[in-house]
Amino acid sequence: MHHTTKLIAILLLVCITQVAQAQTLTAPPSVDMRIYNIIEDVSVNRIEQDVRKLAGFGTRNTLSDTTSNTRGIGAARRWIKQEFDNISSNCQGCLTVSYQRNLVPAEGNSRILKDTWVVNVVAIQRGTTYPNRYIIMSGDIDSRASDATDATTDAPGANDNASGMAGVMEAARVLSNYKFGSSIIYLGLSGEEQGLFGGVGVAEQAQKESWDIIGMLNNDMIGNIAGLDSVTDNRSFRIFSEPVPANETEEARERRRYTGGEVDGISRQLARYIYHMTKTYMPEMNPMMIYRLDRFGRGGHHRPFNDLGFAGVRIMEAHENYNRQHQDIRVENGIKYGDVIEGVNFPYAAKLTAVNAITMAGLAWAPPQPDSVKIGGVVQASTTLSWQQTDDPNLAGYKVYWRETTAPQWQHSRFVGKVDRYTLENIIIDNYYFGVAAVGKDGNESVVVFPLEVMR
Repeated sequence: MHHTTKLIAILLLVCITQVAQAQTLTAPPSVDMRIYNIIEDVSVNRIEQDVRKLAGFGTRNTLSDTTSNTRGIGAARRWIKQEFDNISSNCQGCLTVSYQRNLVPAEGNSRILKDTWVVNVVAIQRGTTYPNRYIIMSGDIDSRASDATDATTDAPGANDNASGMAGVMEAARVLSNYKFGSSIIYLGLSGEEQGLFGGVGVAEQAQKESWDIIGMLNNDMIGNIAGLDSVTDNRSFRIFSEPVPANETEEARERRRYTGGEVDGISRQLARYIYHMTKTYMPEMNPMMIYRLDRFGRGGHHRPFNDLGFAGVRIMEAHENYNRQHQDIRVENGIKYGDVIEGVNFPYAAKLTAVNAITMAGLAWAPPQPDSVKIGGVVQASTTLSWQQTDDPNLAGYKVYWRETTAPQWQHSRFVGKVDRYTLENIIIDNYYFGVAAVGKDGNESVVVFPLEVMR
């Protein structure tokens, strides 16, 4: 009888242990229903109103009038700031709204005719847990005519880039109804057409003040669906991302020769995150991963952040109409030139705004990504990953990802619970790339972190 009781006790203990392990490895929900509400809340009408208002300032050239209340970049940025202030009032002061200024000298800058203050509008929605962790969405305030230094000719810039700026403002209206663990910054950047000066100013401030930037989403032209390539497409959009950080060390570059990861830098992982969020919550959309920093021979406001080692991507339409970009308004040989309202498809701009909004929400709700991710498995039949756990009350655990080395997206994943080390049995390290993400109790995940260190 004594042995029977002991055996029952042992079996009971085993059952309790197995139940506890099962509970530990119970994956959080695969979707967060709040994300669908965010998509629904994005308003086509508000985006149209904002694009029309911005285009109505005549020109927003960086060198244009700063004193008028109806024309020029000064009027435009004051109106944008007032809109952010209004949004903040509606959410009981949840946004901190300010200007960020940088004096750009004419000397050495061919598109700056005189020393000019480049003024950005910044609206910060502070996180409740990590106020110094930021996910950023930006649009450009300025526009241009054929001549980038022409500050008087009408340059409504309806698509380039009132569409992106309107998207930023609408995302702020929608997301200000929620609270997030990490902070979100809504940026109106100036001086883009003169040399990315607005982005340079904010990126340098971020570096100086040690901002912990999760990623920067630069929205530059998100409203055109009819391209000069004779394709009309209101579903596809492009995500441009550089392969690895521009300021990586020589040691990291040398290590990559042997461990791989040439397409797995922090900006590329951010691009994959956007792709994953889109396919999960907006499957009707077609995100196109473009393995370039930006369009061939051209630039955007994510680049200054990339230059300093921050993750950043460009989100934009898939098919461009170059006749509507950087052109004086005119008709020649029956062809219409100029960036006017007729070139903007407002429902499409709303879709890309929603892509941004759900990406920022997912990242701002998610726990911080794991630190110090390492990998091992030399001449072994299995692969082991280790990382430093995050002390976060929302943390459900970690998810290990892997894919074939030629695959553009993560193909396989496994939720492994609250551990700091995991071995994938019979998954050979030589045949795959690997990564680790933190997962919240609500199902939201951090970006995947590629292991840059090898276990010893």
